[in-house]
Amino acid sequence: MSILDVIERSADFLARRGVASPRLQVELLMAHVLKMPRMKLYLNFERVLTAGELDVLRILVQRRSQREPLQYIVGSTSFCGIELAVDRRVLIPRPETELLAERAWTFLKNLQGDATDAFTALDLGTGSGCLAIALALHAPGAQIHAVEISGDALVLARENAGRRGVLGHIQFHEGDLFSAVPAGLRCDLIVSNPPYIPSARIDTLEAEVRQFEPRTALDGGPDGLDFYRRISAQARAFLQPAGRVMLELDQDGAEATREVFLKDDWAVEAVEQDYNRQPRILIAHPQSR
Repeated sequence: MSILDVIERSADFLARRGVASPRLQVELLMAHVLKMPRMKLYLNFERVLTAGELDVLRILVQRRSQREPLQYIVGSTSFCGIELAVDRRVLIPRPETELLAERAWTFLKNLQGDATDAFTALDLGTGSGCLAIALALHAPGAQIHAVEISGDALVLARENAGRRGVLGHIQFHEGDLFSAVPAGLRCDLIVSNPPYIPSARIDTLEAEVRQFEPRTALDGGPDGLDFYRRISAQARAFLQPAGRVMLELDQDGAEATREVFLKDDWAVEAVEQDYNRQPRILIAHPQSR
């Protein structure tokens, strides 16, 4: 069978099983199997696949038909142009989180300026390491600490940092939020994409999320605010007076999250929007007491 025949038949198969963008999904799987850029497939539509290539592709298409995320099947994803390994140990980084990363490294670079002192950032719930690695690459003068409660996820985060050449710039800590932070550490920036989906809503999410991504990285408690309450209550003790907290938000819980921080006497500088003009990033600093 030719590349084009296989793409068309496989796309129809995935469409009948409710997979979104089925042709794109098949083309990306095909490009992965053939180890070529996706656009190059269009120049090779008449090429006949070998029996071995067909066998491998059938297995991957079958996995996708069972709603396993494409990123887990191919074993990687792109975040801020950085190729990262991902699997079921970690949440798949979303495009919205790239906005948080860019906002965070811009803040660190502006702090640095012509100063010789190193600035410090803390990534809470690092998962795949995407935020910590992006900060280490784009604000190389900063010292990065990354905390993760899952030991399995932390192994993958370290591997990703090693592949990107920044393992020596990030200190990884295993534990639950601030309990894992080294004593006496004071940060210029605390950044996090915490679990924020209300518990009851997780079972209503698309199959790719509810069946495959780690629930601990999704579940924000009954109202989705558990981790925001903890960060709001505890972050001040780990932050420099002029430091900032930057957090990704659930668009439906943005106002409630803002109220949590205001109640704890934080100055909320901004709630910034994502690509779809939904509230996505909260930026706050501690008010003087």
